[in-house]
Order: sequence, then C-alpha cells, then structure tokens
Amino acid sequence: MSFYVTTAIPYVNAAPHLGHALELVQADVLARHRRLRGQRVRFLTGTDENALKNVTAAAAAGVDVAAFVTANADRFAALRPVLDLSFDDFIRTAADARHRRGVETLWRRTAANGDFYQRDYQGLYCQGCEQFYEPSEGCAEHDVPLEVVTESNWFFRLSAYTGRVLAALESGEVRVEPAAKRNEVLAFVRAGLQDISVSRPAARAGGWGIPVPGDPSQVVYVWWDALANYVTALDDPDLYRDWWQDAAERVHVIGKGIVRFHAVYWIALLLSAGLPLPTTIFVHEYLTVGGAKLSKSAGNAVDPGDLATRFGGDALRWWLLREVAPLGDTDFTEERLRQRYHQDLANGVGNLVNRTVSLVRRFRSGVVTGSTADTGLSSAVDRALAGFDFRAATEALCAAVAGGNRLVETARPWELAKQGRDAELDAVLGELVALCREVSRELAPFLPSGAARLAARLGSGDRVGTPDPVFPRLA
Repeated sequence: MSFYVTTAIPYVNAAPHLGHALELVQADVLARHRRLRGQRVRFLTGTDENALKNVTAAAAAGVDVAAFVTANADRFAALRPVLDLSFDDFIRTAADARHRRGVETLWRRTAANGDFYQRDYQGLYCQGCEQFYEPSEGCAEHDVPLEVVTESNWFFRLSAYTGRVLAALESGEVRVEPAAKRNEVLAFVRAGLQDISVSRPAARAGGWGIPVPGDPSQVVYVWWDALANYVTALDDPDLYRDWWQDAAERVHVIGKGIVRFHAVYWIALLLSAGLPLPTTIFVHEYLTVGGAKLSKSAGNAVDPGDLATRFGGDALRWWLLREVAPLGDTDFTEERLRQRYHQDLANGVGNLVNRTVSLVRRFRSGVVTGSTADTGLSSAVDRALAGFDFRAATEALCAAVAGGNRLVETARPWELAKQGRDAELDAVLGELVALCREVSRELAPFLPSGAARLAARLGSGDRVGTPDPVFPRLA
C-alpha cells in the first residue's frame, strides 16, 4: 500500500515562518506514521517561485529575481534539520527543469480538450493572493485594497466541470477534511463555477514564469503552475505510476486560505487532463500571534529556526501537534510552548521513563523479565491520524503516560521489593518497561529525535539503559 503526501508549496518572497513549520510537521508525522506501519511512503514539499510577488519583492530588495528566490528557497529547504523532517523530495518551480516540462505537458493536454480560450478581462486583483476576486467577494487574507487590472489572458473552462467536481466531492472520491471545510467547498461549487484566468501577460511579469506553450507573450498563471507540482515532481514513468496513478492514497496538506485552489481548480484541471484525482485534501487552520495572522508585513512572523534553537526541536514540534486546534485559529506564545513541553514531555513521558529505568536498575540490576503491556495505544493513534486529528493522537500518547504514572503510584514497586514480593515486582516492572517502550515507538513520528533518546534509555530485550533525563527542563 503506497501513501503519497504533499504540502502546499509556499511563496519565497520572504523567509519561512511558524505557519509553514506547522504544515511541514503535520505532513511529516503522517509520512513517518505510515512508514512505521510498514507502508511505502513518498513525502514531497518545495517552493513556489514563479509568482509576481516574488518579482516585486526582489525588485524592492534590489536583487536579481533568480538569486532572490534561490536564497529564500534555500531557507525553506534548511528547515529539514531544524524541524527534523523526512521529506523524500523538494521541488523548486523555477529552478527544476522537470517542473517546466510537466507544466507544459499538462497545458497541452488541457488545450487539446478545447478547455482554454483567450479573452480580454478586467477584474479586482489581489497581489498577495495572486488572484482575481468578484466585486462581491473581496480578499479575506490581505488587508490591502484590490487593484483593478485589465489584460488579455488565457481562460480555463472551469464552468464546464461544475458537475464533475461536485460529484467527486459529494461521492467522497475526493475527501476534504475537516468536514466543515468540505461543506464550505460544496457550497462554493453548488453556487456554480465561473471560468478562471490561467495566464498573465509576460510583460507584467517581467518575463518571469513559465511561458504559455505556443504563446510566449503570456506566462502560466502562478497558481495553475504551482498546483501542477504534485505531478510534475514525478518526472519519471515509474515514479508517476507508483505515486500518482496507482498510489492507494494521494494526500495534500494545505492551509485554509487555499482550499478553493486545491479542492476545486486542481480537481477540474486534473479532470481536463484525464489524470487521477487526489484522494484527500486535509486543511489546517492558521496560527496567530496576539490574534493576528502570522505575516512578515505585520511584523509578527515568528521564526521557527529561532524557536528551535532556543527551545529545541522537540518542544517546537510537540507544541505544533499538541496545541493547534483542528478548527479555529490557534494563538502562539512562547509561554504556551514552554508550559506544554514541561507538562507533557519533561514531567510526563520523560519522568515516567526515568522512573521506570531507575526502578529496574535499583531493584533488578537493569534486567527486566516478562515485559508485557496492552495499552491499545497504536490503535488509538491510528484512529486519530486517519482523521488527521493530531490533538487526539497526542492525547492518546499522554493518556498512556498518565496510565503508567498511575501504575507506579498504585503498585508502589519499592514497597513490593521491601516486602519480598518478587513475582509481583517483576510483573509491575515488566509492564512499565513494555508500556514505556510502546510509547517511545508510537511517539517516533511526532518526536523522532526525542523518541530515539527514550528508546536508548529503555534499552531492548531484557535490559534497560541508563536513567538520564531525555527532556530536561527549559530555562
């Protein structure tokens, strides 16, 4: 069974912020969890480099566009060690020749169906979204006036795919999670789809972008270009067959601001091109600071690299997975990160493992016998992640740890040793070690480094390691 998971690819007009880290870590947990279950996994991320906003940002910085996007793309790629990520591929839409080849192929397939036409257009344009809006809509993402733009563009016959997109969503062929986001998409499609512009004049883009095949006066609209990365990254017949055509699950992890692009436009594009659809689109909410969405322009773009340096990657990953709500935005503070780390990691699983190893070494010279435990933890984690509920998954881990601590307090191994009740003592110590080892295994997708340290303390077979703190308290 194969599992293909992707993130949205972010613009590189600025450095990465904590919101980008959230999406990367969520996708990483899904990938690592499926690998732990023995499945074949491919995890893709990358950067969206052909946007007009990148051209504008480079000009403002007085830097060549190619050099500008490369520098920022490198900053996103550098999050791999910072966040302990396990992605298999990183695609750059401007730098990777495979992406341009793939975009051109998709364009030609759609053109062959007669789904493109050219016309003059005037509309309200948001440069932040790189999107035209209807006068009745406005932009909820960026607090700037919409720009009136008049130009001649290529349009995609999105309206012709209203019924087929709706059928894919209503039938569950394409699953949108959570259900509230699915309902929003369904309402949008049921209201009727309008044709959309899928190109921009090359002159307005400063020549930056992928030229429209057969019309070099236009470049492919950045969103049409960017969405294609999920397929263009598979620039090999075997890769395409394994990870798109025949993959059991094709999962996109995205932010709520781009649901329409993925659950409507991307679906229609694939239908036009005659390609398989994604199986699932998981939508996460936003992180805020002081109630405001993270934004460089707002001056509140929290740097994940700085947080990881000061608090550690385990603390950062855990907060993103344990605290962020499935519905509704979540406000970030350093104090909340610190408190969650101390409660769940330092005083929770770290303390339990330290106590368990210390007890085994004290009363049994580090040798454990009859180590068994039936916690149901793996099933609970499976159920939670099947619904993309990271809070429920981490709650299951915390509940198992709490159960272990209750066992220590109720069984009181030191009293059993004092009373010479050896069989009972061995049973309790064996259950504690087995429980801790299961927690460390199930924790690995969430905190790969921390879980590896726990496993080293717990040892293997009939011997445990040393009781050194795995999650020391933060300053």
